Amino acid sequence: MSYINTYQKFAKAIVEEHEAVFAQLDMKQLKTFIDAIISAKHIFVHGTGREGISMRGFAMRLAHLGKPTYWLMDDTTIGMHQDDLFIICDGRGDVGIHRRIVQQATKTGAKIAMITALPEGNLAKNYADYILFVHSTVYMDEKHAEKDAPKQHDTVPTEQPMGNQYEQHIYLLMDIIAILLKDELGLSYDDMEANHRNIE
Repeated sequence: MSYINTYQKFAKAIVEEHEAVFAQLDMKQLKTFIDAIISAKHIFVHGTGREGISMRGFAMRLAHLGKPTYWLMDDTTIGMHQDDLFIICDGRGDVGIHRRIVQQATKTGAKIAMITALPEGNLAKNYADYILFVHSTVYMDEKHAEKDAPKQHDTVPTEQPMGNQYEQHIYLLMDIIAILLKDELGLSYDDMEANHRNIE
């Protein structure tokens, strides 16, 4: 029956971890991120791996909110231009596969919003117009992958493996941001549902 103890342990620990991460979010950064979304002509969203899975859910919600939104590498994605917003989730702030993408996005004149757990990362520091610092343990952040390790960044330690905490938190945070956007845009849940795919 050890799996029951493990289940109970992690159910409690995961909730407590996310509560701690939520408590540290900078409200000014949050407001700036929301304002950038509202004012954008088109929105482009990108992330890789499990971060990307979390961000795809957010792209869907943006579409439900009536914002012209594109997943960056889909075949039907249009060109990026000035007055557009590129939202990229890069937990480490400098993931190698993102470097050319971010550099190319900069050339289009679009604004870049980066969601990250390491705002000191090269891409975050040098290319992001807006940063949303999520105080969460990201994959390969060995400096505090264990609870007892010394903290080099102002993030919440975790008992979970391989960036779970960060990837989970992105999904939860983006869902809350979608609700905040709904209110800022003067929409209702019925308005969002009217934009849902209707051929299912």
